[in-house]
Amino acid sequence: MSDTTGTTGTTGHTPLDLPEGDPFGPHNLPYGVFSYADQAPRVGVRIGDHVLDAGGAAAALGSPYVSLLARPTLNSLMAAGPTAWSDVRRALTAWVTVPAHRDTVLPHLHPLSSVTLHLPFEVADYVDFYASENHASNLGRLFRPDEEPLKPNWKHLPVGYHGRSGTVVVSGTDVVRPSGQRKGPGDPSPVFGPSVRLDIETEVGYVVGAPSPQGSSVPLSSYRDHVFGLCLLNDWSARDIQAWETVPLGPHLGKSFATSISAWITPLEALDAARVAPPERTVPLLPYLDDASPDVDPAGYDLRITVSLNGHVISEPPFSGMYWTGAQMLAHMTVNGACLRTGDLYGSGTISGTEDDERGSLIEITWNGRDPLELPDGKRGFLEDGDVVTLSAWAPGPDGLRVGLGEVTGRIVPTTH
Repeated sequence: MSDTTGTTGTTGHTPLDLPEGDPFGPHNLPYGVFSYADQAPRVGVRIGDHVLDAGGAAAALGSPYVSLLARPTLNSLMAAGPTAWSDVRRALTAWVTVPAHRDTVLPHLHPLSSVTLHLPFEVADYVDFYASENHASNLGRLFRPDEEPLKPNWKHLPVGYHGRSGTVVVSGTDVVRPSGQRKGPGDPSPVFGPSVRLDIETEVGYVVGAPSPQGSSVPLSSYRDHVFGLCLLNDWSARDIQAWETVPLGPHLGKSFATSISAWITPLEALDAARVAPPERTVPLLPYLDDASPDVDPAGYDLRITVSLNGHVISEPPFSGMYWTGAQMLAHMTVNGACLRTGDLYGSGTISGTEDDERGSLIEITWNGRDPLELPDGKRGFLEDGDVVTLSAWAPGPDGLRVGLGEVTGRIVPTTH
């Protein structure tokens, strides 16, 4: 069966004949999971505005990678480790670029408009960090105006907390407005009800492939041995619920109701041209976090992110300015001997730049609601029911190309409880 309507063998225009500079060309090839018609979910690879049934193509070509690709999730491929990741990527690149493979590959391509995209991997554990100095400083100024914006530990370690993996959802899933306890500064006692200060957190997610044993740790130099790829992530936040519950143990119900990720996981190899050094560190780091050594590859990424609310761009946070890198977050997450599992997900925390139009959350953009956004459909301090938030991004690629990251979008719907 083929959805490549209008293609005839290797002649004429086919889904593999992409416009020049397509951000989802053969230099990218992100992984996802899709289904079509009444078929079961399967691993797919995005090429332009089509998705390749990777397992089907592997079987048709007699590839040894069928066992990794003919699966309903990415977990088997992710668990196989970095050598397999490189080998499979090399094979996929050949399948979509070598003319001799075209007639075999074309029947396994399906238009994105004809498929359903699913959560691409089974999420094991979820950790959310707080790696942007600009974001952490902004919140410090908002909530502790008479103190230093950053807490004393912030520049010594990547601050984070463990979240709830069971509520990680794929892009396009509606987000139900959460309910919980909230208490304003002047209220005599807390009340229960739907959040009235629902927010976004513009983040990048790191997807762990290869596991590590409990009782060991993952050094900075082993980051690429364990992290399979990156995706955009929106960690929806109920700021009023969060503010009341946070002291003394940190976020709980204000965060755990939904975390949205892209349907596409971008392999680290696709982002090699986007690797950059992090900002200069102003406090000496303990050895397990010190990435100043020439033996440690830079683990920052130049990702250009756009945040849209109901189709209107409201922010463009730059990921290149993040103080803590994915390698440092991974090293800190495991330095106590905690193991990694295939499918672990950890988020960067909200990405914010130095400028007003580079803030990655509404609490910063509107300064906790004081300066609401002026949109064509009305003012916004925080999210209203029916609002749709979309995160999109690209990164510099090889030879001047752009690498597109899969967008993540979600619509707020009224509470059901």
